[in-house]
Amino acid sequence: MSPGTVVRAVCFCADCRAADLNLGQPDPAKTGVDLVQVSPSDVSIDSGEAHLALFRLYPSGLLRWYADCCKTPMFNTTATPKIRLVAVRTNRIDHPERAGPVRARAFVPKRKGKRGHEHPMRMIWPVAVRSLAGLISGDWRNTVFFDPETRNPVRDATILTQDERSALGLRPQAVGPAG
Repeated sequence: MSPGTVVRAVCFCADCRAADLNLGQPDPAKTGVDLVQVSPSDVSIDSGEAHLALFRLYPSGLLRWYADCCKTPMFNTTATPKIRLVAVRTNRIDHPERAGPVRARAFVPKRKGKRGHEHPMRMIWPVAVRSLAGLISGDWRNTVFFDPETRNPVRDATILTQDERSALGLRPQAVGPAG
């Protein structure tokens, strides 16, 4: 891992906050969630795979992977292996300094309750390039998160109910933000 191969970003979206609260983690409202965006083919699980679990805040929301034994958030992925993105929690990496400095911020609180992004293309462009290259090469199949034949996640996702989302402070909506 090096700053040339990954993107370190901090997300302040309501969904990232709600995901942490859902797992009984401290509220990241003031600091945001520090993430490193990597290619799924760069992620391996050396031990504890039996504890890997999955939930979604919304029926079509991000896949949020965690360790069910201790409710530790681990990764975020999209619902398809063809989008080559795993957002790894920086505090789950042995040497997070190798990812370099934060290069982008998402859903940053602004004046009058608004939110905005800082350097969003630094997050989006590498994912687009990796995804296109993965489609051409077939590397999209190289992931611990999805079955390459069915393209389904390797775990069944628990989907929060509207009441559970409301208890976490999320507004009623069909689809959450891309946080």
